[in-house]
Amino acid sequence: MIHLSKTAATEVKRLKSKYPNPNTLFRLGVESSGCSGLSYTMAFDGAPASEDAVCESEGVQVAIDPQHLKYLNEITIDYSEDLMGGGFRFHNPNAAQSCSCGNSFSAR
Repeated sequence: MIHLSKTAATEVKRLKSKYPNPNTLFRLGVESSGCSGLSYTMAFDGAPASEDAVCESEGVQVAIDPQHLKYLNEITIDYSEDLMGGGFRFHNPNAAQSCSCGNSFSAR
């Protein structure tokens, strides 16, 4: 379903450690915005909604609204750092086109 690289999982766990609730979930989604039509959203949530799809990758629980699954199924998320800072990279087989920033895409 959702794949996190080891470096992405490490960064998500680092960010999650700032939340006092140990059951905090990583939430992945999409919203209408960006130069290609859809942008990725990432947040932390206290509990999944009853209809959420929840999967685990590299020890991280990921919650996804079922309406977003068609855009996110089989996505791989990586994290890398360079001289300009760090950032998540999205490798999405459901994207027909991605913009040069890598955070926006159009769906197939």
